[in-house]
Amino acid sequence: MQEFLFAAPGALGPTLVAAVLGLLLGSFLNVVIYRMPKMMQREFDNACADNCGKQPVHTDTFNLSVPRSACPCCGHKISALENIPVISYLALRGKCRGCKARISPRYPIIEAIAGALSALMIWTFGSGWGGMAAMAFVLLLLAMTFIDLDTMFLPDDLTYPLLWLGLLINLNGTFTPLRDAVIGAVAGYMALWSVNMLYKLVRKRDGMGGGDLKLLAGLGAWMGWQMLPAIILLSSAVGALVGIAMIVFRNHGREQPIPFGPYLTGAGLLAMLYGPEITSTMQRFLQP
Repeated sequence: MQEFLFAAPGALGPTLVAAVLGLLLGSFLNVVIYRMPKMMQREFDNACADNCGKQPVHTDTFNLSVPRSACPCCGHKISALENIPVISYLALRGKCRGCKARISPRYPIIEAIAGALSALMIWTFGSGWGGMAAMAFVLLLLAMTFIDLDTMFLPDDLTYPLLWLGLLINLNGTFTPLRDAVIGAVAGYMALWSVNMLYKLVRKRDGMGGGDLKLLAGLGAWMGWQMLPAIILLSSAVGALVGIAMIVFRNHGREQPIPFGPYLTGAGLLAMLYGPEITSTMQRFLQP
């Protein structure tokens, strides 16, 4: 059992287990992605009502476990058999069992991505503490990516755990020495804070949200300050290309904001997997 739980990188058995576990956790991530922004909005509404001396706007219980998941069209309660990751979607042919309304394919896609990334982390880092921490890392990034795409907001309930887990896992230097992790967290936050302040001085408005700053701080805590230039360069380059493409091909307004979190999470994932290769390539290009 111990050999299975703490297997070396490249072990097939733990990788398959991680894939199945990732599928199950991906199903839960769908709940987090959908409900967490609504929970925050409800808390904000009730806080505003309380400050105005009014009764709470929302009095029903709404969290990650209550109420039970149901079809938004007909209210059909989703049973356990209808909630098996990917398989249930295929068996139901992408339709609600009650009213036959179409179910978004995004749900099984997120589950499949979570399963694939979880397996990749265990295959790459092994099934010890490093591999399990890497699984948590990518699942947090996945949830933040889709929440930011939906709402252009990165919740503190996800960015702060990413930051603290990064510092904790590096107490023994799992991914980087603790000193580099602490400096990375501070430098990651201050780097984007400085960019945002310069942008604000020129344009008189914020260029990015506070969640982006905390996200980069979290990535710095996981991988150290040495990886920050690569993460910033990769995310900025991809973000610029996507932004230009959206303006040209989709008539996206120049003043219309674009979420930056997904580009940071993508760059963070690449840095986690290929950090040394990325930094050495950058150094070769920068050398005179």
